[in-house]
Amino acid sequence: MLGEALSFLLDVLVQPFAAVLLFRFHAVWLQAPMRNPIGEFLMALTDFVVLRARRFIPAVRGLDSATLLLAFAVEFLYLGASLWLQGYAFETFPLAGLLAWTAVKLLKISIYLLISTLLVEAILSWVNPHTPLAPMLYAVNRPFLQPLRRSIPPVGNVDLSVLILLILCQLILIVPIGGLEQAVTRLI
Repeated sequence: MLGEALSFLLDVLVQPFAAVLLFRFHAVWLQAPMRNPIGEFLMALTDFVVLRARRFIPAVRGLDSATLLLAFAVEFLYLGASLWLQGYAFETFPLAGLLAWTAVKLLKISIYLLISTLLVEAILSWVNPHTPLAPMLYAVNRPFLQPLRRSIPPVGNVDLSVLILLILCQLILIVPIGGLEQAVTRLI
């Protein structure tokens, strides 16, 4: 019973925090405006650890490497603790496998974050297109939608690029990410 409670807390607190850190990394990388209620909430939620980490971890090629490494560390701790709670026999610590699994999980979370922002942007475009979140969502989704919008014309004034990108994201999750996950689980 205690194991289930700890597993629940890991799933509710630790992994979402890794996803929030990863979203912050992507938002800064894609130069999304964070002056909106959600952006300010995410910044306030993660500033306590990100600002401290930036003192020791410099930006690399303009990327917020401190936030990315923090997301990696939090996900690594989450996966290690999850294995421990499942009764994994740590005769030898599977460091290489756990590092690779963490990288694959961050890729998977990144795809899920893109899917989420696409869905939220689509819904808000119907309900409230002038919401303060619109510029942030547009900035996050634009680099992925622009190539599709250039090659796929609207059908009856309906932009199908979002639907095509959602299908592509699902295919990426199924084929390459799924294959990577299977390969990585053999290392553990």
